[in-house]
Amino acid sequence: MQQKQFHIPKQLFIEAFHLVKANRGTWGVDKQSIDEFESDLKNNLYKIWNRMSSGSYFPPPVKAVPIPKKSGGIRILGVPTVSDRVAQAVVKLVFEPCVEPYFHVDSYGFRPGKSALDAIGVTRQRCWKWDWLIEFDIKGLFDNIDHNLLMKAVRKHTNDKWVLIYIERWLKAPFEGVDGKLIERTRGTPQGGVISPVLSNLFMHYVFDEWLNRNIPEVLWCRYADDGVAHCKSLKQAEIVLDKLTHRFQECGLELHPGKTKIVYCKDGERRKKFKTISFDFLAGLSPIA
Repeated sequence: MQQKQFHIPKQLFIEAFHLVKANRGTWGVDKQSIDEFESDLKNNLYKIWNRMSSGSYFPPPVKAVPIPKKSGGIRILGVPTVSDRVAQAVVKLVFEPCVEPYFHVDSYGFRPGKSALDAIGVTRQRCWKWDWLIEFDIKGLFDNIDHNLLMKAVRKHTNDKWVLIYIERWLKAPFEGVDGKLIERTRGTPQGGVISPVLSNLFMHYVFDEWLNRNIPEVLWCRYADDGVAHCKSLKQAEIVLDKLTHRFQECGLELHPGKTKIVYCKDGERRKKFKTISFDFLAGLSPIA
């Protein structure tokens, strides 16, 4: 029997499939549903294991699905095939434990045991103590992640060759548009991919979380994926911090959304200063804060 290049336990593929099944989701470019995949589960899982273990697995194109935004325009949701979602889940099962212990307590998006409601709760409490707040939103985070910077971060946390190989292949896998044409991807990680949330969190860990804690440690913050807040003692401090954040994101190939990023005065019965912006909507789709 020919020896495989990489040792990847078969049990991981069974566990990965159950995670994908629990999350449901639609079919990808091959139009194979989860039920159809499961109807020949043993053989389908074996094919993925065989290819990944031998180093010959190449992800198929990602189906590009345009989703209308409430604010206008569209965002592109990338939908991998069911088999590719299983493959991604296998890598996530191995890679996520390598990075999760390093993530900060104030990072809430797509993390085990954390939720948007938790982020809203801690932000509300801090608004009682701090008079000023920066609310920020990153414009197209999933579309604009720099592959070289991301892979540098990935290599910092694992030396598993097969994990590195497949993450890099997923980053480069093309989109397939509604017209069937392939669209090359040189930046970003598809919003809709199983591995994408942990990769975006890793990227933001170094771009924002770790950077802010190291450079402006007196500022408390909270982040959920590409949305976040930073609490400040004064308007002057908020202006300085926002300027530094703007430059930091630009250095890393990201841009703050001009219409969703603002300085807010946390006005209440005891704080009566006049300021043009006294409310914000951080994760307001789930619960109002102010």
